[in-house]
Amino acid sequence: MQDDPREIIHRLYHGHRKAEHILLSHSEAVSRKALEVARLVPHLEPDLKFIQEAALLHDIGMIRTSAPMLGCHGDLPYICHGVEGRQILESHGLHAHALVCERHVGVGLTVKDIKANNFPIPEYEMLPISVEEKIVCFADKFFSKIGGTREKTVQEVRSSISRYGEDKIREFDSMLSLFSPV
Repeated sequence: MQDDPREIIHRLYHGHRKAEHILLSHSEAVSRKALEVARLVPHLEPDLKFIQEAALLHDIGMIRTSAPMLGCHGDLPYICHGVEGRQILESHGLHAHALVCERHVGVGLTVKDIKANNFPIPEYEMLPISVEEKIVCFADKFFSKIGGTREKTVQEVRSSISRYGEDKIREFDSMLSLFSPV
């Protein structure tokens, strides 16, 4: 990666100080957690540099959404931030980073999820595949963008995911098991 992730964010978020501050605070917390998780599983050979970069950029697409509490005044529903992030990062030639954006939403989105919820996004599987994608997705679940950077407990994460169904809890628990030290 040629540009520092923070520089890419700063250029895109120019004039949107609140959104930039919220994004950076959240993404830095996710990055720290993701690196912590990655270090617990050296046997999976995670790429630490990529994880740090992708964690900083994973929510970059939120600027195009309508989320006034995050300082974002775009036209799209927030669920679109992953797909929009992919488009943004692909335009910068960051194709692997772009996939993290698209695949981190929830614990990943299936075609069934997209159809059942009538989400205004393309109908294809958006599930984290690589170990790095899974680590960033997993770490992201521990932090909210609203209310600071307090890390949620595993039980709080499970509770917040539970509203999306048992299959989502099972997917989170699978990640939790994968990223437990050997």
